[in-house]
Amino acid sequence: MFECIDFDSRFADYTTAWMKKHLKEYRNYDAMEADIPRVYLSFLNEPAPWLDGLTPGSFFSQYEDPKDLVDWLRAYCEQDVPVPEILLEQIESVGKPCEKRLLALLQDETAPMDARTTAVGVLKDMDSVLPRNLYITWQLNRGEDDELAEIALDALDEMGQAAVPQMLEALGRANEAGQEALLDVLVRHSRHKKLLETALRLFETRPARRAVFAGHLARLGDEAALPALMKAANDPATGYADFIELRAAIEALGGTPPDRDFSGDPQFEALQKLQ
Repeated sequence: MFECIDFDSRFADYTTAWMKKHLKEYRNYDAMEADIPRVYLSFLNEPAPWLDGLTPGSFFSQYEDPKDLVDWLRAYCEQDVPVPEILLEQIESVGKPCEKRLLALLQDETAPMDARTTAVGVLKDMDSVLPRNLYITWQLNRGEDDELAEIALDALDEMGQAAVPQMLEALGRANEAGQEALLDVLVRHSRHKKLLETALRLFETRPARRAVFAGHLARLGDEAALPALMKAANDPATGYADFIELRAAIEALGGTPPDRDFSGDPQFEALQKLQ
């Protein structure tokens, strides 16, 4: 069993003692708050009796075994103790040897969710592409509100071109929520014809999300999207909020948006009152 020291609590105690000791040095609370980074640096580098004289900043640097470090991360989450930033920094410092162990943690559905989401963040900070295929798999059957898949999607975005071929291949196999998620990333890194086809189809089948897909169509820069955009912009059922996004997309593609009167539209009236 790993000892999961609450470094956050220890730092809070250290900060309280520091502020009492140095109170006269601060003009006001904002000045004290601005000095927290310096206090934290002092905390990291001051020998601590509760660490047998080690400094907090050097505590985890004693450990380099990937299994121990990643299992320790998991133990912190299982014991509901805040994961120390200095533990994550040590995992990143050990680097590549930790990647496979972190990937195994991601794949373990019995692991605490916060352990898995933290692992995604660490791998992203390490610029690792090892979990690329797993992250894409999570998008295939995702729900509308899937925290792990959403964090993984951000990591795929960070990978950029290194993940584009695999995301393009998976696009047609994903459910609608997964297609939208993959499309959100792909339009920033590719102009593949498959993206236009997917964006236009989702634009038609998910009318509540038209504003989002209009932005994607504008980014893709293909005039072939203009008929669909114009049709939606002319649709009496299209509210003002969606219309302004459609108008922007039409203009971005070189088209001329329709001139519509939105008097009486609740969204339009609400915006007018704010101006």
